Amino acid sequence: MTTGTTPGNPKARRKVTLGPVSLVAAGPGDPDLLTLRAVALLREADVIVADVDVVAIAETYRRADAQMISAVGSDGIPLDHADRVKLVVEAAREGKEVVRLIAGDPVVDGTLLHEAAALRKAKVPFEVAPGVSDVTGIPAYAGFGLTGGRTRQFRVVDAHDTELVWEDLIHPRVTVVFLNGADRAAEIASRLIAVGAEAKTPIAITRRGTTVDQRTLAGTLGDIGAITKGSKQAGHGIVVVGDVVSQREKLDWFEVKSLFGWRVLIPRTQDQAGPILSLLRRHGAVPMEVATISVEPPRTPQQIDRAIHGLVSGRYEWIGFTSVNAVRAIREKLSEYGLDARSFAGLKVAAVGESTIASLIEFGVRPDLMPEGDQTTSALLEDWPLYDSLTDPINRVFLPRADIATDTLAAGLAELGWEVEDVTAYRTVRAAPPAAETREAIKT
Repeated sequence: MTTGTTPGNPKARRKVTLGPVSLVAAGPGDPDLLTLRAVALLREADVIVADVDVVAIAETYRRADAQMISAVGSDGIPLDHADRVKLVVEAAREGKEVVRLIAGDPVVDGTLLHEAAALRKAKVPFEVAPGVSDVTGIPAYAGFGLTGGRTRQFRVVDAHDTELVWEDLIHPRVTVVFLNGADRAAEIASRLIAVGAEAKTPIAITRRGTTVDQRTLAGTLGDIGAITKGSKQAGHGIVVVGDVVSQREKLDWFEVKSLFGWRVLIPRTQDQAGPILSLLRRHGAVPMEVATISVEPPRTPQQIDRAIHGLVSGRYEWIGFTSVNAVRAIREKLSEYGLDARSFAGLKVAAVGESTIASLIEFGVRPDLMPEGDQTTSALLEDWPLYDSLTDPINRVFLPRADIATDTLAAGLAELGWEVEDVTAYRTVRAAPPAAETREAIKT
């Protein structure tokens, strides 16, 4: 959408293109439940305005240069609908592509109605990317469906609704889902019994659903008060009432995982954790990442700038990558000059390490030389060809590496007859201390 007046008008305003806004559901908590559309929008966004509960999910998928805004005030209290929309509109009016990442599913909890209406009033174009809601996602992770057997229907109500007609919620063939009901389970049970519900009716409370912190308490309307009385569980959650809850004894699959609830410390390079995180989560563990080093640009860029110029001008026969960080450093440097993977045309590319190779392929570059066996520099050297002045028009090799890299590869290439330019593409420095929560966990 554009605004403006015709040329020549002394009051003409500069045309402004409003950036598109996407209202995106983050789902009930498990990042793996994001829809493909949600992931694509997060990766394309210039600005992400996220509910405080889903900032970590946004950080997982955002571009390095994307702006992250947590929808929370300086007092730590979440912003109201009006203030959240104000942040979104301001970014959109700067022509930026904006994602408003919303905890849960805004189609279910009413957020869509408020924020979409405000965007329409501000004449900002928007789209909606719905997702998995608490209503279906959390029961599935708790080990039961909402229908089945003699149960044919389910109802969804807000536990804080003061106008609920409790008698209407009693039916042996209907499951009732109480959103925001975890802290009111005993009251819900008492009210239902008071209007005629059987005390033996199954009930379940699930907090922090679909996350590795999920905890479910199950019982009956008659005993749930006693069960919750001694519980120290806290956090957002739902209550489900109905015969379907009894399925949990046979169908629980999430809270019985082999490492469920374990907290595992993962020392890593900043912004580079690898597949181990997904593997731990798959088995129910809570990975706690601690950055040990941070990757920074070289103190002086002249050497890498000259090397990039040489890469583009045809100075090198080969370029060799030994780490993901080297790929990232060259990719970012090329981007500074408005260049991309086409700069590697006519250049032979060598790489070692599965993650390094994957990073190159993701960039659009398929290596010409990769070790077939062990992914080590020694294995790469064994496969690297000798320099032959009759077949190799250029004898130079560009090695973009860390400031503390060893000389094994460079020395080996020199023995093969190649002239090596070992260039510092990035520095490794000590990372900032971990968050207070992580430091405390390490102590205990």
